Amino acid sequence: MSDHRARIVVVEDHALTREGMKTLLASAFEVVGEASDGPSGYETIAALLPDVAVIDLGLPGEDGIALTHRVRRDFPETHVVIMTMIDVQEEVVAALAAGADAYSLKSSPPQTLIDAVRIASEGGAYFDPRIAHVVLGRFSQPAIVPRGESPLTPREVDVLRLIADGKANTEIASDLSIGLGTVKGHIRDILEKLSAADRTQAAVVALRKGFI
Repeated sequence: MSDHRARIVVVEDHALTREGMKTLLASAFEVVGEASDGPSGYETIAALLPDVAVIDLGLPGEDGIALTHRVRRDFPETHVVIMTMIDVQEEVVAALAAGADAYSLKSSPPQTLIDAVRIASEGGAYFDPRIAHVVLGRFSQPAIVPRGESPLTPREVDVLRLIADGKANTEIASDLSIGLGTVKGHIRDILEKLSAADRTQAAVVALRKGFI
């Protein structure tokens, strides 16, 4: 992405929470709009076409999952970060199936939302570390998205599959009969190719896009 500050729209029904999110996000991005329910959220996003829409899951009028689905269908250049108190598997999976690029819990440190928006704006995927296991568990099953053209080498795919299985770097080195330094080098290359923050996020991105 270019050097410009990502343009953000916040869709959150609680006014105090929305103001806090806007203040936080304005420290790193350009907040260009806001809305307090699903229908007005859609209209605001349609009018402004932001880089990222931060959408609360429990919106009145139209919930965050339905809104995410419409936004990703109609405005594919706008990435979606789901922001919610809910961390149950069904809600996480529904948000992902709707096309969400990131999922952040309101109870997490503020930096988590900053990271989620930044990575989503760069075309990556981010999932709150406390729910990453839910995502990995879901996408270790048959993919719900079509396979894309992978930027990964066959060896990088081998490494990512083992990461998705929960293997540590030392176990990956042993399983693939390669050095620990080689494993770390592969992971570094994988993170760069997938615009991921860490090895877990890389596995989530690859699984979500059907690369592994």
